Amino acid sequence: MKRQPTFLESISTILVMIIIVITGFVVFDIPIQALLILSSAYAALIARRVGLKWQDLEEGITKRLSTAMPALFIILAVGIIVGTWMYSGTVPALIYYGLEFLNPNYFLVSAFIICAVTSVATGTAWGSASTAGIALMAIATQLHITPGMAAGAIIAGAVFGDKMSPLSDTTNLAALVTKVNIFSHIRAMIWTTVPASIIGLVVWFFAGRQFGGNTNTAQVNALLKELAQIYNINFFVWIPLIVIIICLLMKMSTVPAMLISALSAIIVGAFNNGFKIVDGFKATFDGFNKEMVSVNSGDLTNSAVSLIEQGGIMSMTEIIVTIFCGYAFAGIVERAGCLDVILQKISKNINTVGQLVLATVLGGLMMVLAAGVASVVIIMVGVLMMEMYNKMGLDRSNLSRTLEDSGTMIIPLIPWGTSGIYYTQQLGVTVDQFFIWTVPCYLCIVFAIFYGFSGIGIKKAQPNE
Repeated sequence: MKRQPTFLESISTILVMIIIVITGFVVFDIPIQALLILSSAYAALIARRVGLKWQDLEEGITKRLSTAMPALFIILAVGIIVGTWMYSGTVPALIYYGLEFLNPNYFLVSAFIICAVTSVATGTAWGSASTAGIALMAIATQLHITPGMAAGAIIAGAVFGDKMSPLSDTTNLAALVTKVNIFSHIRAMIWTTVPASIIGLVVWFFAGRQFGGNTNTAQVNALLKELAQIYNINFFVWIPLIVIIICLLMKMSTVPAMLISALSAIIVGAFNNGFKIVDGFKATFDGFNKEMVSVNSGDLTNSAVSLIEQGGIMSMTEIIVTIFCGYAFAGIVERAGCLDVILQKISKNINTVGQLVLATVLGGLMMVLAAGVASVVIIMVGVLMMEMYNKMGLDRSNLSRTLEDSGTMIIPLIPWGTSGIYYTQQLGVTVDQFFIWTVPCYLCIVFAIFYGFSGIGIKKAQPNE
């Protein structure tokens, strides 16, 4: 017969998961997915102690995963649209014009904007940093700009775009976990992300005024030349972007709108760039690659190759597998009743919206320090805190926003996290060098806590919710 788990049993599932992730991921570099499965195994032991059978756990996992399916469709569509937009030249055109019109007197501000636009278009902060970001670091060297200062603006722009893009995996994941419409989630994030970024722009504006010079570096010119050789950059490359905007304005569902835009991108790539139309459909699965271009792929630089080789359904497999592993743990913990016990204990000490938001932020920071991966923060803290937001009559977009404030935005500042390691390797700087200059990354949580206690920007749930 099933019994309710004790608080010690319940909290042990979370504590053991944190210990397993810290030890496995940080110390032994074991993939996070394997560690989540191991954590699920311990949670299953606790579930067994309280009287559940394996069939009960399967039911809990299946129920939790069933809620993820709509967003999983979106995530797969994101892979398709990124691959086809690379094929059509839509994303490269955004980078091309951003680099071409870079103003050296406002380098740091320009670097933030260019990386933000690139990241919004691609849905990936990493892709933005490894393409436009690398080119911008080369310019910074020519202008004698402190590397950490330049990297801070680049990373902040990349993360801003990733957070605000409907193509981003973490943006879709946060909306999925909290059961919020993705565009409602993005609108909610404006409250914290925009003011934090405005303060960052002011800081970068005054800090960057001391620098100036000629940005016509060999690296940038080479990248612009290669993009012009690969793609026929004209009005037609913007058609896929126009198509998806029109579809969304007509209130079409997200997935069909993205697929229609992807189809238009294939048509544009074939007729405007002279690519094989078969390659356009291949790009939906494996992404666009250098073998599909008309020019000799062997002549392309690494910067150009890393820029264009993106997208495809297969590029989304890691985040999808992470969702399955994370939801296996969450489903077992929830089915065993551990979440209810933990929430009852926490709720006794949380009486205001400010305390609830603060608890969410602290939980997110604790998890991000442990896991070093934003997806784990979003899944675990989101599942744990969602019912409390419901009980307080708050719209769940408040939760989804705070999850990203304390997860997606903070993750580049964790030296042992995947993003922290990636940015240091790609941009050639250490976290302590760029930390202070990634202004929006740490200011978002300040705004989140302020809004929680002041009530500003806190949306109440609609009566029908």
